[in-house]
Amino acid sequence: MRAGPWLWSLVAPFVGLVVVAGIFSAQKPLDKPTRFLTSTRMALVAKQSAIVGVGALGMTIVIIAGGIDLSAGSVLALCSVTLAVSLKQGWPAPIAVLLVLGVGLLAGVVNGLLVTGLRLVPFIATLGTMLAFRGVAEWVSEQKKIQADAPAWLSTLLDRPPSDSHQLLPTGVWLVLVLGAVLAIVLSRTVFGRYVFAIGSNEATARLCGIRVPVVKVAVYGLVGLFMALAGIFDFNDLNSQGSPTAGLGLELSMIAAVVIGGGSLSGGRGSVLGSLIGAVTMTLLRNGCVYAGVSDPMQKVIIGGIILAAVTIDRALASAR
Repeated sequence: MRAGPWLWSLVAPFVGLVVVAGIFSAQKPLDKPTRFLTSTRMALVAKQSAIVGVGALGMTIVIIAGGIDLSAGSVLALCSVTLAVSLKQGWPAPIAVLLVLGVGLLAGVVNGLLVTGLRLVPFIATLGTMLAFRGVAEWVSEQKKIQADAPAWLSTLLDRPPSDSHQLLPTGVWLVLVLGAVLAIVLSRTVFGRYVFAIGSNEATARLCGIRVPVVKVAVYGLVGLFMALAGIFDFNDLNSQGSPTAGLGLELSMIAAVVIGGGSLSGGRGSVLGSLIGAVTMTLLRNGCVYAGVSDPMQKVIIGGIILAAVTIDRALASAR
């Protein structure tokens, strides 16, 4: 591997973040009383990045393993609705959270079994479950938002800490950072992590080396489900203790884009936890910047779609240069 492409893949996420922040900081629309980079806006970006960021952590694992998960947004919605319904029915909050994590894990395992057991292409398998899980979420919620009462520790995960607090960031953001550190250690320091990279780099060689590829893949998709369950809990918090069957629509694309912007390869075998988190912040900052600049929602979709295409194009070019 030549030093140039490797170095660029390392610094590119930070360059993208700085460029996005710089573009919107350099302008000040006439109808906006403040500049773009204010403490209030950065707190909002941190809060919104938690949902995309925790999902990007799960997406990082599956993309490194050479897969993809298009059902992520639907699993998020299903978990959000499950939490709201269970709390509304009087379940204790800790038990409700465990139930949500179980639902996310089960959804991930189902994806893994479809990919390994039926040998379906991950794109097709998760495209099917994307519709199925969304349908289950709509059925459980009767196609409406569910309002529930949640204890303070659960309903304030993404709330901004008081001004006199030393916490600086919401509890949920700290949780994402801790999980990111743990995942980085798992991927770089454990046998499981080496297996994930090996399968993504060359699955046939991994099989010849004795790696139990189906078991590892099911575990990978199960982990993705757990991360999406946590994203669903965050979304429930963000919607003021509501579970919505329409939550997470298209959010899987932002998660995938965050991983690619962060240096991950859709061909598998490469990815970075830090890069994915930076990519998640970049995507959130971009959306906030578009709103700040008065860019219409349709045009925002065009811009974000173009960025995804550009990121994949650069990824292919870097892969060819190695």
